[in-house]
Amino acid sequence: MTPDCELLRQFARTNSEDAFAELVRRRLNLVYSAALRQVNGDEHLAKDVAQTVFSDLARKASSLSRYENLSGWLYTSAHFAAAKVIRGENRRREREVTFMRETTNETGSAGDWDKMRSVLDEAMHELKQAEREAILLRYFEDRPFGQLGATFGLNENAARMRVERALEKLRGIFARRGIVTVGALASVISANAVQLAPANLAAAVTTTSLAAAETGTLTLIKIMITTKLKLACSALAVAGAAAAFAVQQHSQNKMRAENESLRQQITQLQADNENVSNRLAEAGDTQKLSDDQFNELLRLRGEVGMLRQQTNELAGLRDENQQLQEAATRLQVSNNRMQFADSLSKFKANENKVVSAMKEVGLADRLYAGDNNNQYAFSLEQMTNELGSLYNSPLLDNVEFVNVGIASATQNVFMITLREHNPRQSPDGTWHRAYCLVDGSVQTAVSSDGNFASYERYDYASKGTIYSPPNQN
Repeated sequence: MTPDCELLRQFARTNSEDAFAELVRRRLNLVYSAALRQVNGDEHLAKDVAQTVFSDLARKASSLSRYENLSGWLYTSAHFAAAKVIRGENRRREREVTFMRETTNETGSAGDWDKMRSVLDEAMHELKQAEREAILLRYFEDRPFGQLGATFGLNENAARMRVERALEKLRGIFARRGIVTVGALASVISANAVQLAPANLAAAVTTTSLAAAETGTLTLIKIMITTKLKLACSALAVAGAAAAFAVQQHSQNKMRAENESLRQQITQLQADNENVSNRLAEAGDTQKLSDDQFNELLRLRGEVGMLRQQTNELAGLRDENQQLQEAATRLQVSNNRMQFADSLSKFKANENKVVSAMKEVGLADRLYAGDNNNQYAFSLEQMTNELGSLYNSPLLDNVEFVNVGIASATQNVFMITLREHNPRQSPDGTWHRAYCLVDGSVQTAVSSDGNFASYERYDYASKGTIYSPPNQN
């Protein structure tokens, strides 16, 4: 069986739909089951999560092809995607007028699986990556120990010991949550952890993911956003593509009209031909026809020959029409890619402006501290002299002060003094947020879901007061 990494490399290199479809077929049940547990059995949300995970896999095919086995990455990706979906659902419910909850269809059960199901995925993500992948391969995918050993570079006994240690740690995590299994933990997981996804989901996921990935676009994007000259070229290419598409559309409409006219002529000639055949049948021997009838026969035979010629020409026109339609489709895809590249370039240019403005604010803040007992400012209003014309710049409307009032001589060079109040979402779906540190440098953090807690977790912004301008919510 072809390894996952080889299928992913094949897809990344050649955009092979068959290779990607095989990956979806192999791993869909794992992803769908993990998502289904975390969204409390909501099949529609589970399908959305599975779609998100495999769309991400298609977009990141090149970077993920180094993984020998994708189970761990897919399982973790499903966990985060499901968490994001749940957060979205919770926010939606909070906006509703009523706070009624849908009653669950499940009834209470004392079985081990009923106790474990709702917390299994969270407990699995408390394990280390190697431990989690060991349990995934052994009990979620029912792999033999020999195959596990080959995957991890261990012998069979060492692989068995790794799985047993991981299982004991998982059991301890359940125990801390007050869940004590009566039966064998491994048997419960093997029997229930992976469920069959709906029959038509694999085809839907494959089609949508391939459409979302647009394999090959990322290289084009990286090239086109490097300089302003290439940005201008991108805009010209978009305009040219749109004009070419309009010409193609006009040609197709004209071709359809000509095809319809030929069909009507063919229908009339076929009727005439049938009339001639009937007359020949009545006349019997053509030698008995009168001169007028014989001349009429010759004329109709000529028209039949023209009919055959026009039929052949119609077939050629149909082929040409099909080629035009395919060319128009390719042009539309190219146009979409150009528009995406243009949007991404504009986003990057705006981000550069925001970063430059924040650097100037950071410098002004340090100048302010030099004139005010070595203390940083609380707001932009305190630095009107230092900021000058930048004070009224709309680029600062989204800036907030963090750890205000700290001494400029702080030893924590990574402490945040400014940050963007609201993160910005890029056309590629990622979230960006700029931070100004105490040393005046500006860093831009990127998050897949808009959560920047991991970037700020080292007490960057957790101990000081956060001040936002009055016009911000």
